[in-house]
Amino acid sequence: MAWLGTLWLVNVVLFGAVAWVSVRTIRGQMLDTVALYGNSFLRRTLDQPLDAALGAISTASVGLILVVILVVALARRRFTLAVMSAAIVVGASATTYVLKQVIDRPYLGVDPDRAYAGNSLPSGHATAAAAFAIGLTLVLPPRARGVVSLIGATYAAVVGVATLASGWHRPSDVVAAYLVVGGWAAAAGLVLVLTQRPTAVVVRRDRAGWSLVTSAALGTGLVAMGLTVVLFVAERMTDPVEWMAPAMLRLGYVGSVLVVAGAAYLMMAVVLFSVHRVVPRDPGRAAPAGPGGWPPLSVIRPPEATG
Repeated sequence: MAWLGTLWLVNVVLFGAVAWVSVRTIRGQMLDTVALYGNSFLRRTLDQPLDAALGAISTASVGLILVVILVVALARRRFTLAVMSAAIVVGASATTYVLKQVIDRPYLGVDPDRAYAGNSLPSGHATAAAAFAIGLTLVLPPRARGVVSLIGATYAAVVGVATLASGWHRPSDVVAAYLVVGGWAAAAGLVLVLTQRPTAVVVRRDRAGWSLVTSAALGTGLVAMGLTVVLFVAERMTDPVEWMAPAMLRLGYVGSVLVVAGAAYLMMAVVLFSVHRVVPRDPGRAAPAGPGGWPPLSVIRPPEATG
């Protein structure tokens, strides 16, 4: 439980740091603007597909996400898990909406083209994608968890990069969205641990293996490379940003893409690290009692024939 509480606090602190630097400081706004100016080469080639993909994520799609997660959890007879997985989706989406309204983005003379656009942190699209990935990972049985978790992390990364490539969001908006979802996942995990039944059993073989290693390795590698590139560009930024060489702007965009993609995989790696404890096996649910407290006939094995 201490781990989950600490994880929640880490997500909150990191969110505050990302929001402060990217919204309230000139340097942070400049780095975000570099990525937006540098995305033009991809924007020209993938304009319509990107807009179509992002347009598919709407209120209706969030409702569909909830239905899928609830159906899977209820089919496994994990009612508390169904509620908490849904809470991650609804809570993260609501938090993102509220934060976007209350966070004030001052105009610091950095990005005149978007001076009146207002705050866009965190990204609602990235929030929905990340919440779906984590929610589905939690409700699935251990055997299916590994492959689906990587697909989900990749989906969250693709949506996050698409919002950046299409010019809908800044890099910090996407990273902040992942932190919002991570915070809700940690809080939901803490509730799940506190409400576990006495029959719940943590099984070592249910621990994530190759999927955890893969997510952690991809996340760490991508974020490390991305930050290296972003810091390289940061040392060569000019004011105003539009005076920078096109090649340097594109390099800043590529570095931001690497950080965004890596953050999605790191988010999933943290979930995989503790999911076997948050959602342990519960033999008490496998065979509900029949009339009089006896197990149903379907689970009573007939005696072996003799002779």
